[in-house]
Order: sequence, then structure tokens, then C-alpha cells
Amino acid sequence: MTDTTIATVGELIAALDHYDPTAPIRLATQPDYPLEHLLARAACTPGRADGDSPADTGQPVVWLGAGEQVGYVPAPAADALGWS
Repeated sequence: MTDTTIATVGELIAALDHYDPTAPIRLATQPDYPLEHLLARAACTPGRADGDSPADTGQPVVWLGAGEQVGYVPAPAADALGWS
């Protein structure tokens, strides 16, 4: 598996573009203790909230918030994410 970074809204849209738009979406976190979450909401702030990040470009930042924990990431998903 190749590590990729999705750093912009455009890259996220491109990464999801070939999937069925009605497919459920989950946020997988913590590779050593993989948990599955719904996404709660998206929000936008003017630039980095802390202002101290070396990556601070002054551009607005879109945030995806983790929602309710659904359960554990199933083994096939952990494999696909390269966590096994």
C-alpha cells in the first residue's frame, strides 16, 4: 500500500469520485486500536485555528468532525488501509 495524504477539499473529492455517492462513509481512526466513526459535520475556519502551524497558509481550513463511534474497523477495512 502506498501512503497518500489528502490535504485539500479537491483531493478529498477526487479520492471519493469513483465511489457510489450513496455509499455509507466512515472515519477509521487509531491503527493500533482501530475504531469506526460516523462523520458528524464539516466546518470551515479562516486559516489555522492556532496560527502557529508551519503549514499555515492563511487560507480557510475545512474541518471534518468525528461523530458517534460505530464500532471497530472490520479486518478487511483495516487490511485495505494498510493497518494489518
